[in-house]
Amino acid sequence: MHISSDSQVILLLCSHLALSPDSVSTPFTLREWNPLARRLQAASVKTGDLLFLNPAELQTLLKLNADESSRLVHLLERTEALGDALGRLESLGIQVLTRADAEYPLCYRQRLQESAPLVLFCAGETALLGQPGIAVVGSRHLDEAGQECAAFVGNACGLSGLVLYSGGARGVDTISMNAALEARGTAVGILPNSLEKAIRIPETRAALSRGDLCLASPYSPNAGFSVGAAMGRNKLIYTLADYALVVASDAETGGTWAGASEALKNHWLPVFVLEHPAMPDGNRLLIQKGALSFPHPFPEHYSKLPAWLQAQASQIKPKPAQLDLL
Repeated sequence: MHISSDSQVILLLCSHLALSPDSVSTPFTLREWNPLARRLQAASVKTGDLLFLNPAELQTLLKLNADESSRLVHLLERTEALGDALGRLESLGIQVLTRADAEYPLCYRQRLQESAPLVLFCAGETALLGQPGIAVVGSRHLDEAGQECAAFVGNACGLSGLVLYSGGARGVDTISMNAALEARGTAVGILPNSLEKAIRIPETRAALSRGDLCLASPYSPNAGFSVGAAMGRNKLIYTLADYALVVASDAETGGTWAGASEALKNHWLPVFVLEHPAMPDGNRLLIQKGALSFPHPFPEHYSKLPAWLQAQASQIKPKPAQLDLL
């Protein structure tokens, strides 16, 4: 796997790839990296140049203390081990994108700015990331109306050429993604845990091979599930899409509620919520918070969905965004 020197440095400093469990130095968090990136810009030092600077030069150019420069040097020393780790991932069909790569999703830079993930581990067609599409999210436990809606929107995306964005979980995510793929469409799943495990599923491997599917995660490819990771990846689903549809949400609790609330607060995109007589209380409250109503059953033919969404959302303007750091 060929990567630029800038991407190599980001992986060395900000990922756990090839890092020994007993390492005395921990990778930089996003909060730690952003100030360092600003120091690099102020000193007119390219990210990749860090590979060639000694501790004294790091201290002088970046105004670091001895402990900070020592941490940088220690993390940068594992270049050979990183190459081996990337080779292993490539053999599995997993590639890496960093904020230094031209292929990195522009919408993350624009909408998330300094909160954009530094690293994305991806399998499948990465060109799908950020293409026009709909994010479909919701509970794993659905009533009949929710199931029908998830399948309808997934099918409509597939037949109309829109990418179906989801979190890859059971319930809404799986129903909508499978419907899009069965309609010969495309889908992107942003995973909160093991990408390595997900790509072993035969049906998933087939869709990845066809170029119809991309799976991506900001977390290590063998990471286990955690609630924090699942919550953290919600914004990565919303900020890839043009529209979002919340099929079912609990009231004021859970990942679906938190993700939808965050998207509404930041004005990332128009957020629709499924409305029907037996809808969950969370759906009702999200509509009260400013989400747009998505009726069930949908009153138009599936081919009318893109135009209908645009017409309904024309009153909402996304938050202005600016490009930010690597």
